[in-house]
Amino acid sequence: MAGGKYIKNKRGRAAFCLMAVMLFLSLIAEFIANDKPVLMKYQGEYLFPIFKVYTDARFGGDFPTEANYKDEFIRKNIEAEGYMIMPLIPFSYNTVDYELNEPFPAAPSKRHWLGTDEEGRDIVARLLYGIRLSFAFAMLLTLLSSFIGVFVGAVQGYFGGKTDIILQRIIEIWDSMPQMFILIIVASVFMPTFWTLLFILLLFSWTELTGMVRAEFLRARNFEYVKAAKAIGVGNFRIILRHILPNALVTTVTFVPFILAGAIVALTALDFLGLGLGHEYPSLGDLVRQGKDNLQAPWIGLSIFFVLSILLTALIFIGEGVRDAMDKRRR
Repeated sequence: MAGGKYIKNKRGRAAFCLMAVMLFLSLIAEFIANDKPVLMKYQGEYLFPIFKVYTDARFGGDFPTEANYKDEFIRKNIEAEGYMIMPLIPFSYNTVDYELNEPFPAAPSKRHWLGTDEEGRDIVARLLYGIRLSFAFAMLLTLLSSFIGVFVGAVQGYFGGKTDIILQRIIEIWDSMPQMFILIIVASVFMPTFWTLLFILLLFSWTELTGMVRAEFLRARNFEYVKAAKAIGVGNFRIILRHILPNALVTTVTFVPFILAGAIVALTALDFLGLGLGHEYPSLGDLVRQGKDNLQAPWIGLSIFFVLSILLTALIFIGEGVRDAMDKRRR
C-alpha cells in the first residue's frame, strides 16, 4: 500500500530514479573512469587489469611493480601482441595528468570534460568515486546510528521510570558536548581515516532517532495487546522486538533519507575544513575546498555545487515521498 502511494508521488519517484542512476554510475566507476584497461588481450590471453595487478615485466618491462598502461613502451608492446580497451575516461580519481601543456587546474576540454583540480586530477573521475565514498560512509553511519538510537529509545520508552529518567539525562549531557572541538582534538592526535571518522561521528549521531522511538514506545506500552502479552508471561525483549518495534519503525523509516543527507553533509564539511579524510581519498569536501581556493577556476566550484545540490535534493525528495506514503492521514 505504501509502495503504491510512493510510486504515485511524481517528485519522489523522479528523485528515486535520479538517485539510482547516480549510485549505479558510482558503483561501476572503475569501468567508466580508470587509468587501467577494462579488458586486454596479450599473447593470446585475456587479462583484466581492473581486478588483477600485472607487473611491468609481464609486458616486456624491467620492473616488478604494477604496469603503467599509459607508458608508451608498455602500450606498444601490448598493441604488438594484442589490444587493450580503455575506459571512457582514461583517468582514475588519483591519476595526475602530466601530459597536459597548461598549468593546473586545467579548464574543461575534450580530454577532461569538467577540467582538472589543482593537482591535475580529472574532476569527473573524482566526482564518480566521491559519490560512492560519501554514500557508503553515510549509509554505514545511518545504519549503525539508527540501530543504537532505536535500541536506546526502545529501552527508555518501554521500561520508563528511573531507566527513562537516567538515560534521558545522559543523552542530554551527551548532546551538549562540543562535537567540533572533539573532532579537532582527535584529528590533531590521529590521522583521520574512513573508519576513525565513522566511529567519531557515530558517537554523536546515534541520538537523532532516540526521542522519536522513545515517544512511540511510551505510547504503545499501554496498549491492550502489550498488557495481554505481559499477563501471559511473554518476556520484555520479546514484546519489544515482535510487538512494539515494528509499529515504531514505521515512523522511524521516514527519517532515514534525511539522516543520510545529514551524514553526507557532515563528511563533506569535515573534509572541507581539513578535519576529514586525507588527499588520497576522492573526497567531495576536498573539491569544495579547492573551489573556494581557486576562484579563477570556476569549473571546480560549479561542478561540485551541482553534484551536491542534486544529490542532497534527491535524498530530501525521497524522504518526503516516503513520509507521505506512510502518512495514514493521506489517502
